[in-house]
Amino acid sequence: MNTKLIALACLVPLAALAQEPSSIRIYGVLDAGAVSEHDCPNGDCPSTKISPGVSTGSVLGFSGQESLGNDTRAVFTLEAGVRNDTGQSDQGGRLFGSQAYVGLANRWGALTVGRQYDVGYETLMEVADPFHGGTAGTATNLIGNGGRRSDNSIKYRSSVIRGFSASAIYSFGESAFSTSRNRAYGATIGYQGGLFSLRAAHQRKNNMLQAAGATAPVDLSARNSLIAANMHVSKSATVYAAYAVNKGVGSSPWDQDNPYGALVLASPSTRSNDALAGVSYSSGAATYMVSYIRKDDRTLANQDADQVAVGMTYAMSKRTAFYAAYAKIKDHNGAPYTVGNFSEQGKGRNAINVGLRHAF
Repeated sequence: MNTKLIALACLVPLAALAQEPSSIRIYGVLDAGAVSEHDCPNGDCPSTKISPGVSTGSVLGFSGQESLGNDTRAVFTLEAGVRNDTGQSDQGGRLFGSQAYVGLANRWGALTVGRQYDVGYETLMEVADPFHGGTAGTATNLIGNGGRRSDNSIKYRSSVIRGFSASAIYSFGESAFSTSRNRAYGATIGYQGGLFSLRAAHQRKNNMLQAAGATAPVDLSARNSLIAANMHVSKSATVYAAYAVNKGVGSSPWDQDNPYGALVLASPSTRSNDALAGVSYSSGAATYMVSYIRKDDRTLANQDADQVAVGMTYAMSKRTAFYAAYAKIKDHNGAPYTVGNFSEQGKGRNAINVGLRHAF
């Protein structure tokens, strides 16, 4: 399975740490797919459409480093999300909305400052999910992670030492009320052996949105804890497992590009436990993925949900791949969850994706 291609939008910038002493690299991914959604809770299922970034975000990026001596390097990444179906910027129209950071790196790891991926989301995508956060089968449809990125953040990611690694992130709230009102922080610790990976993550976000006109302040705080593992049981097969505990109005999946997105849910879960089991199997240039996710809503509403997903990718070359996926969510007691993909929240309880991605 070409996992480098699947997670390229997140992992490519780290390659700057292993390049020449001083270098600048231009890279990117273009991903476009046909998306067909069905069983929409609001009855507004669109006809089959073309969507950008279905299996992984479409991005144009710049990364580089400069040697400062004593095994220390300055590193940077500027990564622009692209909606290549229309040519518009992704992430709500931000110029470099995917990633934008600068920092220092040495043999102990990297310390970076800017807009960066949250460590909880990285754990879900890199370790737990056989779909690696993309296509209709993405685990983010049901498993809460409190959001993908944090602005105004300081992040440390250690090197791997005898299989062990750790990371931590702190985002300054920079709220008009107080710094602590909107701050976020998280940490991970993990182990990666030859056949086995295990990582534990905790992410917390204080997200008190300001009052706007007649809209009162809204507390969308989230606390998400996750244990994720995968194991290569053979040269071709990998099994995945994860368990998550989520608390807070903002702890379950919702539209992160809309600051009031959680409010459109029928009744957002404020306390839930999630479990995932999955398998990927490679045969030649093809990789097949299957996963099952159970969301156990622990509130009085008891809005549980189940997701079953199947998918495949076919590597046409080292940089180009075809993909297809199908996922179905069964909501209980009016639960509001829908099938999305890497770049979109989705509107239907089941969806089919067929697409192509190319990395350069």
